[in-house]
Amino acid sequence: MDQLRVRFAPSPTGALHIGGARTALFNWLLARHSGGTLVLRIEDTDRERSTPENIEQILDALRWLELDWDEGPILQTARSERHQQALLALLRSGHAYRSNATAEDVKAFKQRHGAERGFRGADEGDGAVRLRVPDEGATVVHDVIRGDTRFEHVHLDDPVIARADGSVLYNFAVAIDDLDAGITHVVRGEDHLSNTPKQLLVLEAARAAGLHRDSPIPVYAHLPLLHGPDGKKLSKRHGAASVQELRDAGYLPEAVRNYLALLGWGAGDDETVLSTQELIERFTLERVSRNPARFDEVKLRWLNGLYIRKLSPQELAQRLEAFTERAGLLQAARISQEKIQTLADFLPLAGSLLDGPVEDAKARARWLDEDGRAALAETREELARMPGFDEAAVEQALAGVIARRAAKPREVYQPLRVALTGTTVSPGIFESVALLGREETLRRIDRALGGG
Repeated sequence: MDQLRVRFAPSPTGALHIGGARTALFNWLLARHSGGTLVLRIEDTDRERSTPENIEQILDALRWLELDWDEGPILQTARSERHQQALLALLRSGHAYRSNATAEDVKAFKQRHGAERGFRGADEGDGAVRLRVPDEGATVVHDVIRGDTRFEHVHLDDPVIARADGSVLYNFAVAIDDLDAGITHVVRGEDHLSNTPKQLLVLEAARAAGLHRDSPIPVYAHLPLLHGPDGKKLSKRHGAASVQELRDAGYLPEAVRNYLALLGWGAGDDETVLSTQELIERFTLERVSRNPARFDEVKLRWLNGLYIRKLSPQELAQRLEAFTERAGLLQAARISQEKIQTLADFLPLAGSLLDGPVEDAKARARWLDEDGRAALAETREELARMPGFDEAAVEQALAGVIARRAAKPREVYQPLRVALTGTTVSPGIFESVALLGREETLRRIDRALGGG
C-alpha cells in the first residue's frame, strides 16, 4: 500500500469543539501509527464566519493538544484558481453542465416523477454548474467503521457544484482538494456521511476528466457521534464544549488525549490509562465503534486527577505556575497533589495559604466558638515551643493536643485550619502548617484569636 495520507479539515467558524478535537486526534493517531502524513487544511469558504481569529483559535487548540501536522495549514480559499481549473475540466468533458433550473423547477420535477427520483437538469444557459450523475448504477461508500452504504443513482439529484458566478461549493472543493493532496483515508464525523456520495461522484468525474487519473479513491471512516452522559447530542449544557474551555478548566493535554481517544475507540482490553505512545502503537480504525460515544466530564476529571498524581512535584509546580501565572509554587504543589483533579482546583484549595485567610463567616462560627478557640490557643502554645517545624513535628505536636484534650482530631484540626485559611478547605493540615512556617502560622493564629 502507498503511504497513508490523512487530513484534518476544520471549518474556522468558531472554536475547536470536542468532537472536532477527537477527529483531529484520530487522524493524528492514524498517521503516527502508520508512519503516514497528516495534512492540515482549513476549509474557510464561509467568508463571513471564517475569520483569522477563528483560524488561530483552531491552531492554538491543536498546539495545546500537542497534535502536530506534517503539511499545511492550507487555506481552501487559496486554492480557488485550482478549483476553477478543475471545474472547467469537468464542463469541457461533459461531466458537469450549466443549468438554469430553480428550486421550483426541482420541486416540479419531483411532483411529476416522484420524490424518490433524482433531479436531472437540462444543459443550458449560464446558471449554476451541476454534476452529471450517471442514470444507472450506484455509488457505494466503503466505510471502515460502518461498512458499505449504497446510494442508487436513480435517487440522487444532479448536485450543484458551483454557483452561476463560478464560485465552487463545499462538496466540489473538498473532493478536488482530497484528490490533489493524494489523501488515502478520510476520517471525519458521521454527520458528513451524506456528503460522501457527492464527493465520490466528483472524484470519479474528475479522474474521468483526466485529473489525477491514477490517484486512489480515499478509504472513508465516519466516526460515531458524541453524546453527553444523558445520551443526548453533546452540547454546551454538558460542560466544556471546546478545547480552550478544557484548557482553561485546568485539564492536562495528555489526559485529554487519553480520554478523547477512548470515545468510540477501544484498545482491545479494559485499560483506561494509556500514554500517548501506547495510543499510537495500538490505534486502528477497525477498533472504532459505530455506536455513539458518551463524553462525561466527571470521568475526564477523574482521569485528569490520575495524570496529575503521576507528575513529579516539580513538573506539577511548573504546570501550576504557567496556569496561575505565579512563581514559587513547588511546596504548595507538593502538598496539594493528592487532593486536586485539575489545575484549576489548586487555588481554591491552597490559595488561602499563599494569599492569606479568606473571610468565611460560617466556618468561623462553626469552628471558632468557645471550645474551638480553647483548642486553638492550646495548639498555639504547642506549636510555639516545639523545637522542629517540619510536617512530622507538627503531626506529633497536634497529636499531643488531641490526647490532652481527649478530643476528636477534627476538633483540633478544624479550628487551626480556619485560623490559617479562613475556611475549612485546605491541603493536609500538617503540610499546611509546615508550609507556612512557625512565624506565619503563629501570626495567623493570633489574628484569629484576637479577632474573636
